[in-house]
Amino acid sequence: MKQTRKPIIGIICDVFPRDGNTDRLFHGVAAEYIRAVQLGTRCIPLLIPAVMEQTNDWQNLSTLLDGILLTGSRTNVHPDRYQGTVSQAGTLHDLQRDTTSFGLIDTALQRKIPILGICRGFQEINVALGGTLHQVLTEIEGKQDHAEHLDLAQNEQYQSAHNITLVEGGYLQLLLSQHRIQVNSLHHQGIKQLADALSLDAIADDGVIEAFSLPKEDQFLVAVQWHPEWHISDDLVSQALFNAFDVAVHEYADLKAPIA
Repeated sequence: MKQTRKPIIGIICDVFPRDGNTDRLFHGVAAEYIRAVQLGTRCIPLLIPAVMEQTNDWQNLSTLLDGILLTGSRTNVHPDRYQGTVSQAGTLHDLQRDTTSFGLIDTALQRKIPILGICRGFQEINVALGGTLHQVLTEIEGKQDHAEHLDLAQNEQYQSAHNITLVEGGYLQLLLSQHRIQVNSLHHQGIKQLADALSLDAIADDGVIEAFSLPKEDQFLVAVQWHPEWHISDDLVSQALFNAFDVAVHEYADLKAPIA
């Protein structure tokens, strides 16, 4: 049955203090993610606060959603989620986001809701499915510095930083019809062990995993370590990725009964 409404893409929020006041917390997301949904899809963005803790919360919310965008963040997945070592001093975590994100991922997989993961979202999906993370890539021999350079203007931080190779026959290689592309790089953590259920789609020259997908015909799940949302207006790779997400979201919405 065709939907009679615009599909809804839920965008996961972060929890953060403002102006250093930890007694007052906010739930929010960078405007670029909202803009990417507005310009890169034919869907409505809906912000999801990181307050859900019960299975029925995620189940009830998921009935409203036709797609889920797991965003990047300055915080990191807590190492307890993947039996990692204690984080270095100063590492930022967001336990409320962890709880909500992992619950949504599990529910989305059950309901086959399309998922697009970016940066932290990319890492969340891997951990949710049993993978692990490197907490500090620069401490791993042979790894490049993938972190953002805060001495640069923000727009310059999101410019292309290095090449990646797309796996032959993988989802991204088939989608883009390319073998090498350039991406930006603003992360200091990365995948250590890819979850068994996931398929490797792209890798940096130093071996850091840059993209994966779930090889199931009835479930769209694609995630990237870089930030395609930043250049949705003028970057063909970013546009192709969000367009593919958009198609999957509409196909999922077509299978649902219309909401009056």
